[in-house]
Amino acid sequence: MPSLFDPVQAGDLQLANRIVMAPLTRNRAPDAIPTALMAEYYSQRASAGLLITEATAISQQGQGYSDVPGLYGTEQLDGWKQVTEAVHEADGKIVVQLWHVGRVSHHDLQEHGAAPVAPSAITAKTKTVLIKDGVPTFVDTSEPRALDAEELPGIVHTYQAAARNAMVSAGFDGVEIHAANGYLLDQFLKSSSNQRTDDYGGSIKNRARLLLEVVRAVSGAIGGGRTGIRLSPVTPANDVHDPHPQPLFDYVLRQLATLDLAYIHIIEGATGGARDMPDRPFDYAALQASYRAAGGKGAWMVNNGYDEALAESAIGSGADLVAFGKAFIANPDLVQRLRRNAPLNAPDKATFYGGGAEGYTDYPTLSN
Repeated sequence: MPSLFDPVQAGDLQLANRIVMAPLTRNRAPDAIPTALMAEYYSQRASAGLLITEATAISQQGQGYSDVPGLYGTEQLDGWKQVTEAVHEADGKIVVQLWHVGRVSHHDLQEHGAAPVAPSAITAKTKTVLIKDGVPTFVDTSEPRALDAEELPGIVHTYQAAARNAMVSAGFDGVEIHAANGYLLDQFLKSSSNQRTDDYGGSIKNRARLLLEVVRAVSGAIGGGRTGIRLSPVTPANDVHDPHPQPLFDYVLRQLATLDLAYIHIIEGATGGARDMPDRPFDYAALQASYRAAGGKGAWMVNNGYDEALAESAIGSGADLVAFGKAFIANPDLVQRLRRNAPLNAPDKATFYGGGAEGYTDYPTLSN
């Protein structure tokens, strides 16, 4: 039986172990440009089988939080290049998470103060982060406008261009398409945020259309074996909900099964919260079985509230990869600590968003 510490193949990615660093927004990229400090942060954690970067905007329109990185400018790509080089020098593998926040944004972050965009003109009852004078502040999201159908091919192309730039110009090993947590692609999937009456709304097939167009475009440009996707069937994050998540995600996974993706990244339960949600029941084992029955061969990655014991149980039950989030914030040597059953540092929540090295690159390792 495999363990967390055994190597595994995820599409074209040969990974040294099954421990993944989950994407973690840290708001330390002023002007959306990755920094040398970020290169140090990621390289410190390169012993993970796979590093997934913090969510990274594919365009100015896709930005939703202050000081998060982008992939749409030369300086941004150069900044990411120093990150990937540092990780590769440490023998790590790293993919970038492609992000369009949709309605989870604020007009202060949009070009010319424009309204954020969404499937439908429904304001998300959630908050975003603005950083002014170095101080992060949570503010209500702005009212969005509904995207015209004629705009959607352009968004698909932007995802594709960002993926190609990530590989060719920034040196990433692959990409992860962020289709979870109430951001744009998830907004199209879920009926609470998608009330369109055209070919991108209404039926499950229509609501899944944009997501599948994006995945096909990205995987067609860089190869399915270097493309992953993140999904969150029942999370209430950012004010999304669908009353029938099982058939919705069964359909999505059956379609994804034909695309030979590197991995499927599933958030179980509420993102960063409860794994079990009695008011939103979901059968994750059945979802995986549906994907496999449709021919899906990508590695199956599970995420949310995992410790070592639960992670080993998941690997024994058919998961291929386990993503750890907050534990990696405070423990750059998390793989070593798990292997040795060593105690973990506690993360400092006050330094999660924004700031400098404190609470970012200064957590102690077992060797210092």
